[in-house]
Amino acid sequence: MLRVLIADDHDVVRKGLILILAKSFPGIDVEEAADGRQALALMEKGSYALVLLDISMPGRGGLEVLKEVKRLHPGVPVLILSMHPEEEYAVRAFRAGASGYLTKDSAADELVQAVRTVLAGRRYMNASLTEMLVRELESNGVGPRHNALSDREMQVMRMLASGKTVTEIADELSLSFKTISTYRSRILEKLQVRNNAELARYAFENRLVN
Repeated sequence: MLRVLIADDHDVVRKGLILILAKSFPGIDVEEAADGRQALALMEKGSYALVLLDISMPGRGGLEVLKEVKRLHPGVPVLILSMHPEEEYAVRAFRAGASGYLTKDSAADELVQAVRTVLAGRRYMNASLTEMLVRELESNGVGPRHNALSDREMQVMRMLASGKTVTEIADELSLSFKTISTYRSRILEKLQVRNNAELARYAFENRLVN
């Protein structure tokens, strides 16, 4: 039996994914997690052939959860599902150990193809992602300023750009006010912006937030 874990904070998305997979993989056994902490707790209790992981969840972000999954279960393939375009997060995801990256507007057939590919032990990349990665290699690593952000800094940056305060972010991530303030200072410096308003403008212009 194929056991799959779907981690996404939207119940409708999880149910939709289950319906798609059930049509192509009869007898599939799916468990659901609404956030990263729940996903890791479920993985401690059971084994899975595949993890479908949302990259943007409350609390521990998808990339952080991905790294922890690969540390604890290096042989389990993880397919990232994201509402963010490939050019912003795919490279980070593959560096963290992902076996594939799909945007949530992908067709059902593409999702099934991606699942079959990673279950066979290969990495899944669609044509646009492959082309983007080739451009990344040809540029010798030169890219937009946000490429210099760590995964945690990227997470904090997106939250700041969405209008959350340092206190709100600290509470949500279970970190201290001082720690988030330090992240904010580093982010402003790396992005070469002066305040949250300029940070938000940069994030929207580069499609880092909706």
